[in-house]
Amino acid sequence: MRTTSTQKQAALAVACALAFSVFSATAFAQVIENSDKTLLLDSRGGPVTSNNLCWHTPYGPAPMWIAGCHADVPAPVAAYVAPAAEPVAMPAPVVVAAAAPLPVYEKVAFDANVLFDSDKSALRPAGRDELDEFIRKIHGLDSQSILAIGYADRMCSHASNQSLSEDRVKTVKAYLVSKGVAEHRVDTSGRGETRPTTYLEECKDANNAKNVACMQPDRHVFIEVSGTRLVK
Repeated sequence: MRTTSTQKQAALAVACALAFSVFSATAFAQVIENSDKTLLLDSRGGPVTSNNLCWHTPYGPAPMWIAGCHADVPAPVAAYVAPAAEPVAMPAPVVVAAAAPLPVYEKVAFDANVLFDSDKSALRPAGRDELDEFIRKIHGLDSQSILAIGYADRMCSHASNQSLSEDRVKTVKAYLVSKGVAEHRVDTSGRGETRPTTYLEECKDANNAKNVACMQPDRHVFIEVSGTRLVK
């Protein structure tokens, strides 16, 4: 009799355990089913994901075999994409003209030597050619003055030679002025026979044709000028 009662109690316990197992399985399945549809949403209404898996609440993340989210869950709001900025028109580059090169000047000096006949102050043709060439050279020259100095040979007296040297230099200045040289730019001076080109030992003969020819270099007007001029 005791044995039968014990068997009944054991059978009842087994039945209860089976019923509890069925109930637990049903409840667990319900939890899984509910957890599959209960997603954790962000402020935009979209599911919170991590490594392409959806997070569920209150049961935590979905099982690893759930790769994505349920189709009935609202898709997350598309992220805001700022419109592309319109291209800004850049100002045209400012072209700065290259500075003009500074003018370059050079220092130059010219001279001329005009010969005269014995006891004469008139220009010879060769003298005019010499002066014309001098004028051509000084064109465009920025100079302070032109210095012209007259000389005479030793044929006559000192006073006569001094006067003759002054007449010769006046002739040269007049010709320069007639060709466009400013009169105030030409300074003149007469030195007579005081500074001859020849030496006494060279021309020892009396006042004859040979001696006149020997002292030809002493009868002249020397011109010199210096200044600056723009380099072409």
